[in-house]
Amino acid sequence: MRNIQVLASSLVITSSLLACGGGAPPEEPTPEKVLRFSAIPDQNSTETREKLAPLTAHLSAQLGVKLEYVPARDYQAAVEMFKNGDVQLAWFGGLTGVQARRAVAGARAIAQGESDPRFYSYFIAHRDSGLEPSEEFPQGIGALSFTFGSESSTSGRLMPEFFIRQATGVGPAEFFTQPVGFSGSHDRTVEWVESGQFQAGVVNYSVYDKRVAAGDTDPETVRVIWKTPFYADYNWTVRPDVDEQFGSGFIDRLQKELVAIDDPALLTALPRNRLIPATNEDFAGILEVAEALEMLR
Repeated sequence: MRNIQVLASSLVITSSLLACGGGAPPEEPTPEKVLRFSAIPDQNSTETREKLAPLTAHLSAQLGVKLEYVPARDYQAAVEMFKNGDVQLAWFGGLTGVQARRAVAGARAIAQGESDPRFYSYFIAHRDSGLEPSEEFPQGIGALSFTFGSESSTSGRLMPEFFIRQATGVGPAEFFTQPVGFSGSHDRTVEWVESGQFQAGVVNYSVYDKRVAAGDTDPETVRVIWKTPFYADYNWTVRPDVDEQFGSGFIDRLQKELVAIDDPALLTALPRNRLIPATNEDFAGILEVAEALEMLR
């Protein structure tokens, strides 16, 4: 009889706990899906996250998905994060985009700046170098101390090296009489030439023009001595597994929203006025040059 009473009491307690929700453990909330993205750090700026905030908020609202910016310490770090899946989307230069897409089968270039299919670089020199602007490649630059930007920069290294080889028939190590430098960013290249640390260098034209317009660089002190021919450059590249994570057709929606942006304020961090569609084939020339110069890792 006592055993029956104990069993009955246990059943009452168990029923009460279940009624109060104290039986089964609470279900864990489903983790929020986050689209993480990065951008190559090709300028000296601690404001990248802030500048990207309007674009991040805009795309999050339009796509109904949380976007999160993940900073990269340098060009190759951005490629490695994309390769490892730490970010699914990235704003790359032409070379880093090619490197990233080669590392991730099925990765796609989906958008580029309106100016990016006709991008170019400036060869610059300090006024004390004696070099003047020219429409032809400045052969006299070989006698000056010279710096590229980042080693993996399309506009600050890859294409300038290609044009040096094309014009001189030799590589930078043979052409320049002094060892070349690598500043790490376009802003720093201009600063090094302006300070006299290097007599000449090569830089992304848009960074130079922006610095001159803002009064940060005196064009009489740091002169543009040659403008390169056009080439393709920056692009948004996305991993193929984004469609698996966020649903079939999401990449196409992402591309549509990027291209639809009509407010330049949203693109200040890039900086671009508007974006246009891009495909991997748009960067076939960059791939060819990178392979020829053995710059693909």
